[in-house]
Order: sequence, then C-alpha cells, then structure tokens
Amino acid sequence: MVIGGSAGIGRATVRALLAEGAAVTAVARGTARLHALQAEGGDALTTRAGDATDAAFLEALLHERRPDLVVLAAGVTPPMGPFEAFDWEAFSATWNTDVKAAFLLVQHALRRPLAPGSTIVLVSSGAAMNGSPLSGGYAGAKRTQWMLADYAQRRSDARELGLRFVAVLPGQLVTGTTIGANAAAAYGAMLGITPEAHMKRFGAPLDVDQVAAAIMMALRGEVPATRHALVVRGSGVEVLP
Repeated sequence: MVIGGSAGIGRATVRALLAEGAAVTAVARGTARLHALQAEGGDALTTRAGDATDAAFLEALLHERRPDLVVLAAGVTPPMGPFEAFDWEAFSATWNTDVKAAFLLVQHALRRPLAPGSTIVLVSSGAAMNGSPLSGGYAGAKRTQWMLADYAQRRSDARELGLRFVAVLPGQLVTGTTIGANAAAAYGAMLGITPEAHMKRFGAPLDVDQVAAAIMMALRGEVPATRHALVVRGSGVEVLP
C-alpha cells in the first residue's frame, strides 16, 4: 500500500513495486490522478480515494487490504516564507496532515497489529536534520515523522510484533516535485540566485525514482535491524546511526 501514491515520490514507488510483481493499493485524496494511475497500472493495481488523516478511513482500509508493506508518502505542500509572516494555521499545516497521517498509520499498525514481517516506511525529509526556515513548521513536522518511526519500532520490539518501521529522508530538494520547485524558488530568491542555480548547489540531482529506490531498499529488508532511517541524496544512500 502506498499512501500518497498518485503523484511524486508515491507514484514512483507504486511503479517500482509493480515492476517487482507486487499487488499494490495506491491511496490518495484526489480521484483524477488515481484514475490516470489505474489506467497504466493494470490488474495488479487497486486504487482508493480517501484522506489518510481520517482515522476511520485509514483503519478500515488497513483492515480490508491487510498490507504487508505500507509506504506513507502523502503530505501537503508547505507555504514558503519567513515564519513571522504566517498565521498559526499556515505554520502548522504540515503537522495537521503529514504528522497526523504518520501518527495514525503507526498507531493502527501497532494496534491491529499488522502481520509479523510487515514493513512500514514513512517518507520524511532532510529538513528534519538541517531545518527549513522558509517553510513554517515543515522541518519540525518531518523530524517528528522520523521520531515516530523510531518510537514505533521500539514498541514493536517490546511487544515482539515483528514489525519493521523505517523513515526515508530525501537529503536535498527533489527535482520534478512541487515542493522542490517551490523551495528552490524561495531559497533562490533569498540568496539572489535563480531556482536552477539553487538546485545546482546540491551537486548530483535527486529525482523521485532515486527516492523510490531507497524506499524499496527498506521494503526489501536491506536496512540493518538496529537502524531506523535512511538519507537519500543524488550521490547515494546513507543509513543513519
């Protein structure tokens, strides 16, 4: 199951899973992109429209589909600007969507629980490590998603549930995404350079397929059991201590 599977990193992950022969459920709020995805996904793909911050919807979906692998790639595009320019609603947007969805997902995975051997991947951000002063509460929210993966792993281990929780952090702006484009424009303007020049500061570019490949590493069990996070950059993947 890929939550946020109709666009960006989520869509790339759906394609990667289908390419490996998995039966995939793609979940997203909007129907238009899901219909387009269904058209290219074939019989191995099921789509569901719904909001991952709706606890009842998410619980019912996990009960119905009983997934072995779950990827949470859904999230809002944060507003860009100095934090003093935001009201609380804008500043906290990522907390009320990205963090809430992650909280509900790991909670339901532990409560149900999912079957032993199941893996849950939360897509966080390199902003969780380095901050992001022009995106409101985004960095703190993404740090909390990372922490939730660690907390959930500890609970699974203590209860001997056999679940695996991993956070994947894109360590630089991802090309071809709305969040990446908006952030490049905002930080480029702050530095007096073009968005393209700002993206070049990262060196090797990072695209959605490279992030999806790192997610697949986690889903295949290629992350050491004592580690709960990966950082993926254009130059490669780092397992965090």
